[in-house]
Amino acid sequence: MKTLHVTSRVRHESQPDEEAARETPMSDKTLLRLLAMSFGLTWSIAAILILFYDQVTAIFGELTISNPLYILAVYSPGLAGVFLVWRHYGLQGLGRFFRRLTLWRAPLGWWAFLALGIPTVVYTGAAIKGSISDPLPVSGGYQIASALLLALFLGPIEEFGWRGVALPILQRRFAPIWAGLILGTLIAVWHVPAFFLSGAPMSSWSFAPYFGAVIAIYVILTPFFNAARGSLLVAYLYHFQMMNPLFPDAQPWDNLLWIAVAIVVVWWKRDVLFDRGTAVTEVL
Repeated sequence: MKTLHVTSRVRHESQPDEEAARETPMSDKTLLRLLAMSFGLTWSIAAILILFYDQVTAIFGELTISNPLYILAVYSPGLAGVFLVWRHYGLQGLGRFFRRLTLWRAPLGWWAFLALGIPTVVYTGAAIKGSISDPLPVSGGYQIASALLLALFLGPIEEFGWRGVALPILQRRFAPIWAGLILGTLIAVWHVPAFFLSGAPMSSWSFAPYFGAVIAIYVILTPFFNAARGSLLVAYLYHFQMMNPLFPDAQPWDNLLWIAVAIVVVWWKRDVLFDRGTAVTEVL
């Protein structure tokens, strides 16, 4: 019995080492797989909706942000990121990956920008447009709470793929400014089908300002993300704030303002944006 107990304990203690031995580090090929999975799933769903809109909506309902197909299309980068982390590092690695949601330390100025700067830009755009005094898109406590919860658990899930996996891998090869520009451009392209989907929020927006703004807001996020040591919490809350459903409609002026803000941030943080030594390059 004693021999069996010792043998069992040795096997149990060796399991973490065996799992670590099975880990395969992420590489440029991982990034390509992430992009293939994200674009493949999202664009396939978009193609089905564009070609067979009436048939699909008859089954799943009108295309709104609560439509299950729309949610799946939005979730694809996050699902791909989580799957690839599990594939490379196993369940223990996935736990270490999600612990990046607990990283919150960052310069106070960045948190002020998140809480106050983003609304300031949006409301300035709304003031220029003349929509600042428009009623809220939703009204009533239940509707407001539902809209906030949906926004909290919809778009930000993308960040498990974009900032969780893609940006650290890109920053192994490029300075943060170029990594941010490359990833921002890829994300902007990934959003393109939404402009052709009737019922999607972006179908009524101006394409060029939005495309430029997507690149701009992710260039802005890059130094914040690195300053927070690769925090997924920062990326998650930043994404949520950017799509806050209680903000007024400021299209396209807020997009143009984001491009201007990005230029200021690049100049302000040029010392770290052009320095590869400040970049977060590890996924776990």
